[in-house]
Amino acid sequence: MTTTTFGTGTAPGLTTQAPILPAPRPGLYLVNRLGGITAHLTADRDTVQSVRALALTVLVAHGVDLETAESAQLVLSELLGNAVRACGDHVPLVVEIHRAEHDAVITVHDPLFGAGPRRTDTDPASDDAESGRGLVLLDILAPGWTVTASAIGKRIRCRIPAAG
Repeated sequence: MTTTTFGTGTAPGLTTQAPILPAPRPGLYLVNRLGGITAHLTADRDTVQSVRALALTVLVAHGVDLETAESAQLVLSELLGNAVRACGDHVPLVVEIHRAEHDAVITVHDPLFGAGPRRTDTDPASDDAESGRGLVLLDILAPGWTVTASAIGKRIRCRIPAAG
C-alpha cells in the first residue's frame, strides 16, 4: 500500500489505517500523523504510561517490527524520565512517534533548552550505579540521536534502526 503526502511524493508501505486513539483527556491529547502519532501531554504517571504503551501499539500498527518497536518504547521511557527529572512534574511535552522507512523515530520536545542531557562519570557496567546509564542506552539503541533548539525549548530526536 502506498500513501501520498501532499507535496512530498509517496511513502511506500505506510498504512493509511491509523490505529484508533484514546479520546482526549485532561493532560493528554493525541493526533494521528503519517506513520504514527503526536502526543501533547502534561507529564504525570498516567499520561507517561499511556504514551509509552501507545508507542508500541502505534509503531507495530504502522509496520515497525516488534523488536524495533520495543527498543523505541525503551528509548521513549528514558527520554520522558529525563524530561520529568530536568523540568519537574506536570511539564508540558510534545512527543512524536512514527515510522520512517523501516525504522522507528521518537522525538520529545520539552520547554528547557538549557537542561539538555548530561553525561555522568558513572560506569554503566557498575552494579552499584543507580543511574547514569540512559545516555549509553540511547547511544546503543539510537546511534546519532540529536538535541536541537526548538520553538518550545529543545527537541531530542532518536531514530531506532530496524532490527536485523
